[in-house]
Order: sequence, then C-alpha cells, then structure tokens
Amino acid sequence: MMMAITVLAASCQKTPEITTADIKVALELEGNPFATAGINVSIKDMASGTIYEAETDEAGKAAFTLTAGLYEASAQYKTSAEGIMSIFNGINSSIVVVAGQEETYPLAMLESKTSQIVIKEYYFGGCTKADGKSFANDAYVILYNNSDCEADASDICFGFVNPFNSNTTNKYLVDGKLFYEAEGWVPTGYSVWWFQTDVTIAPWSQILVAIKGGTDNTATVPESVDLSKADYYMYDPESGFNNTTSYPAPPASMPVNHYLKTYVYGMGNAWPMSQLSPAFYIFRKEGVEAFAKDANNFDTTENAKLPCLKVPVEWIVDGIEVFNSTTQANNNKRMVASVDAGYLNFLSKKGYTAYRNVDKEATEALAENEGKLVYNYAGGTDAELDGSTDPSGIDAEASIAKGAHIVYKDTNNSTVDFHQRRVASIK
Repeated sequence: MMMAITVLAASCQKTPEITTADIKVALELEGNPFATAGINVSIKDMASGTIYEAETDEAGKAAFTLTAGLYEASAQYKTSAEGIMSIFNGINSSIVVVAGQEETYPLAMLESKTSQIVIKEYYFGGCTKADGKSFANDAYVILYNNSDCEADASDICFGFVNPFNSNTTNKYLVDGKLFYEAEGWVPTGYSVWWFQTDVTIAPWSQILVAIKGGTDNTATVPESVDLSKADYYMYDPESGFNNTTSYPAPPASMPVNHYLKTYVYGMGNAWPMSQLSPAFYIFRKEGVEAFAKDANNFDTTENAKLPCLKVPVEWIVDGIEVFNSTTQANNNKRMVASVDAGYLNFLSKKGYTAYRNVDKEATEALAENEGKLVYNYAGGTDAELDGSTDPSGIDAEASIAKGAHIVYKDTNNSTVDFHQRRVASIK
C-alpha cells in the first residue's frame, strides 16, 4: 500500500514549466565571425527596459540566459592605429527569445571612424509658450571642433534621413533591416544645405547654424532662443522655401556670406525637419549642388513624387538619431549603424535639447584643464520618464566658461553620446 501511495504521489507531480532559454549573440563583420574576446554585449528587454551584459569569448560569442520575450542586442569595440580611431558598432532589435529553445543570433558590426568636427548640440523640439501653445521656429545646430587643431568646415553639408519621424511607417525596412545600409547610402529628404564661404573652426571652439528663425525669437517668445548673433550662420532666404513663419527676414546683424545655400528637390514651402524625432546628419561634399541636381542620384522608394537624395555613407561626418519618447512601441531606426548605432529618446515642445556627453577621461587628461572643470552636473532630465543626463558628471558649459577645453564623447552611438538637456546651452 505504501508503494502504491508513493507511485500515485509521484505521478501527480507537475513537470516544472520552462520559462527561460540559453542564447548566444555572435558578432560578425562583413558576414564573417568577429572573433574577438572581451567585447561587452548588452541585451535590453524591450518590455521592461532591463539590460543584461556579457562578454564575448574567443569566437566572438556572448552567452545569456533570458526569459521569453523581445530583446535588443548591441555592442561596441574600438581600436586605434596611427592616430585614427576605428569604432565597430552593432545593433539587432529583432531578437525573439522562445522559452526552452537554444538559439544563436547574429550581431553585424559595422566600422566607422571618429571625426574632428562633431554635432555638439541639436535644438529642434521647440518650446511651449506662456499660453500653452508650442513654438518650433527656433531650431539650430552647434558644430564643435573636438580637437586641438584648426578644423576646416567649408565643405560641410546638412541633411536628414527619411522618413522624418521615427514612428512613421518606413518603406525602407525590409525583413527588419534597412535595405540601403548594404548599398552604402542614406535617403535624404527634401533638400541639402551647405556653406557658401570658407569656414574654419578654431580648436575647442564652435559655430552655430540657425535652421529656422534666424532672429531674436525671445523678443516675442521669451521661452525660446536668440539666433540673431552676427557670428551665427543660417538658412538660405532665397532657397525656394517661402514660408515666412519658418524663414522670417534675416537680421541686419548677420553678414550675407553667413547665409547657407541649398537646392530644393522636395515639395512644400519649408524644410520639414522633424520637431519630434529627426535623424539629422552632416556630411562633406565639394560641389554638392551638382550631385543634388543629378537625377541618377535619387531614390523613390518612399514616394514616387518625392525623391530622396542617395547620399553615400562614406561622406557622412557625424549624425544623431532621435526617437519619439511618446511612441516607443513604433519607433524604427533610419540611420545606418556605422553612423549612429543607437538613438536618443526625446520629448519635444519643452525647450529641451540634444546635448553631447563629455568624454570624462579624455577631458580630465588635458593638463590645461586643471582647476577649471566644474562637476555635479544637474542640467539633464534623468528624473523624468525616458529622460537622460551626462554620466560624466562634468558641467561642460560651466567648465568652458572657466576656460576649460572639453573633449566630447564620440562613439557613433547616440544612446551613449547624447543626453536630453533641460535648457538650451545658449539660453
């Protein structure tokens, strides 16, 4: 009888439910194994936001034990030779973990190189006026010479990758991948802009380019910014874009040779750079106008009547991809990983700005910065949902005011390189 009871009890025990899976993430470079040990691989649970980390073995594989769900894997590796830094970035946002199922997921690593000129700050989201309405005609970008040598910016051009909002249906995504990445170009919408005169940037210095409203906007919208300074650069008033709200009459204080030039190949009366989630970049190209006027350089995947200029990735100097914080489930990458392997979550219409993080180690290593660096930075938005701050803890603007030279982080990954700053630096 006791044996019967034992057998009955055993037969009633339930088989433990399997809820996890052992997976591996295999790094690849141009289709071959990126067989390098010690590279940190991060996996983000897209539902909870929890991040798991593991290092690669000699075969370039990192092992994880995860619960079932959707994950995003990313990795970065840097190496230098003869003064040039090569950065390898990878991101895979389509990792589906099935409980009890062992899988190996590829993570393609794309190589890029650091640039002397970087986007230091990108102000595009506008602000909210006292009456509660939004104001968005005050966008600007600051270019910074991130080195101790003079930088030539004369052939720098400006553009954004279509579609202009991160949560818009993206026809360039095929089976979860941007098909143009393999072809080496990015679809650039509506027009490209460039300097019409020689432009140099002194070491550790910057120039500001007003994208809209090159006037003192604070005269009518105190929450906004003043973009009328004589040393600023701005949009082309003869571009063909004739929206006087976006492009009011230029200020008398700004020299005519500080106007940018452009060629418009899209529709509409203004450059439709997103206020919510742009993928903005700068590139180098002498004679870009002739390139932009050549019909052979256009793609019509998104709209047969609205061509996008196919700008080669190799021309791109720097870029920043922004995701709309309010539409997290629908955001899609547009920038190729070799230019920007990540993204910055952003909340528009609040006067916030995308500001580049400080490279703490490199900045502190500069002997001339002794006694000039200001710490305990409190200008970020990390206390808010999806907000962020500069993890270096260095207050860049306060340090610059004391004469410090700031080295900004440049890993070609906006998740690492930028944070959402509460107030524009020129306020």
